Formats: sequence, C-alpha cells, structure tokens
Amino acid sequence: MFSTRGCLPCLLLFFGIIAGVGPASTALASDPATVGQSPSVNSANALPDAPGPVNSATELGLPLAIFKDQIPIWTSPVRIRTHDLWWLLPLGAATGVALATDTDVMRDISRDRSFNKDNVNAANILLGGEIAIPVGLYGFGLLNGNAHGRETGILSAEALADSVVVEQVGKIIFLRERPLYNDAAGDFFAPHVGANGSFPSSHSMLAWTLAGIVTAEYPSKWIQVGMCTIASGVSLTRVLGQEHFPSDVLIGAVTGWMIGHYVFEKHQVKHISKSKR
Repeated sequence: MFSTRGCLPCLLLFFGIIAGVGPASTALASDPATVGQSPSVNSANALPDAPGPVNSATELGLPLAIFKDQIPIWTSPVRIRTHDLWWLLPLGAATGVALATDTDVMRDISRDRSFNKDNVNAANILLGGEIAIPVGLYGFGLLNGNAHGRETGILSAEALADSVVVEQVGKIIFLRERPLYNDAAGDFFAPHVGANGSFPSSHSMLAWTLAGIVTAEYPSKWIQVGMCTIASGVSLTRVLGQEHFPSDVLIGAVTGWMIGHYVFEKHQVKHISKSKR
C-alpha cells in the first residue's frame, strides 16, 4: 500500500544532489581550476590507484572547505546531464519500489522492542567502529608523518560534516514520520515530526559517506568489501530496528556515497591542477 504522501519533492531534491555530486557528473566544474578540463579528470577511474598526499587538505582549512562545499552540493541539481540518466533512472525505479512498499515492509518486520533495540545498538556499534577507522588513520598519520593517513582523516571529517548538513536539512524540510508512528504510514510533511524525521537516514548516510572516502583513498578490494559490508550492516539494522524505512536508508546511502566521492575527487583535482602549474 502506497501511503507516503508528498514524496515527489523529496525525490527531486535528493536525486538532484545525488546526480550533481556523483562521480559521473560535472559537479567539480564549480571549481574554477577544473573548468575546461576533460571529463576524464573528473572520473574516479582516472585517478591514481595510490593517491599521494593532497596539500589542500589541512586542519586549518577544514571549516572553510566545509562552508565552500555547500554551494556545489546544494546547487548540484542544475548540473544534471543526459548521461547521468543511465544510472539515475534505475535508482529512481528502485526508490519508487521502496516507497511503494515501505509501509508493508515495516509492518512485516518484528516490533518486538528487544529485537528492535538490539538492532539499534548494532547500528550504533557498527557506525562507531567505522568512524574509528579514519580517526585511527588520522592519528597514525599525525604521529608517524604519514600524509596519506592524515589526509584520509581530514577528508573524512569534511565529508561527514557535509553529510550532516544535508541530512539535517532534509529531515527538517520533509518531516517524514518514523516507522513506529501512525502504523508505519510514513507520511511526509507531518507537522508533529520536528527535527526527528525519518527521511533520510542519518546513520546510513554517514556510514556510506565514510565508505566512499576510505575506499577512494585506499582502493583495495578487501577494503572496499569491508567498508561496504559495514555500511550495509548499518543500513540494514536501522530498518530492522524500526528506526527508518527502506527508502530512507537507500537515499541516505547513495547520497552519502556520492558526497564522500565528491570530497575526495575535489581535493584530487585541486592537487592535479596545482601540480601542472
């Protein structure tokens, strides 16, 4: 049963952000240093497998970097191009199916409070462990002069801050009810929700943001599998804990992944541009 009223504007905004900051998009064109370069420079596949230190990523520059990120992120829908449709359309179809089945899925999941609480705890533990990875890399890099580890920690902090801004604004704008309210109707624009909305999932977005950053910095198959497994676990347990609908974690996951890659690629392009001067 499809009872999620008012979901269309949510999809338009978040699909615009996802497509605009995605690796296959022209999001980085907002950086003057990238204007006129070949699209291949903006592709994750065009980047070196073992990226070197990026001098533009510094602790002192972090607040300004986060502030500057908001303009390309929130204006990213205007940079959607036809070639984005090859993956944006399947994502739209998957999200449509998720929205159409959200209520029935959440009604079928156990509402045993002990079971739900165990899954909420598991999500918190998994996310906390995932956050510890870039924190540990940053500490190792700082103490041992490892520029790569230090960069990963700094870029992770930047990407997490960007994702927090996006998901908090999304919650306040769209005011979606949580699954345990109103028999999992999942309505949008419910005035009683306040800042504790369900759409998108904070945990899912943050988990996939970190996965995007760490797997880009360390493109090893084992690291990719490990980070994506942890992030998937966070997303799944938020649904099993009756904290979010499947569409909440899906949009949160994809948006977080794209923001993570956007932050990484932005700094890589700046580094490449500086090295050519």
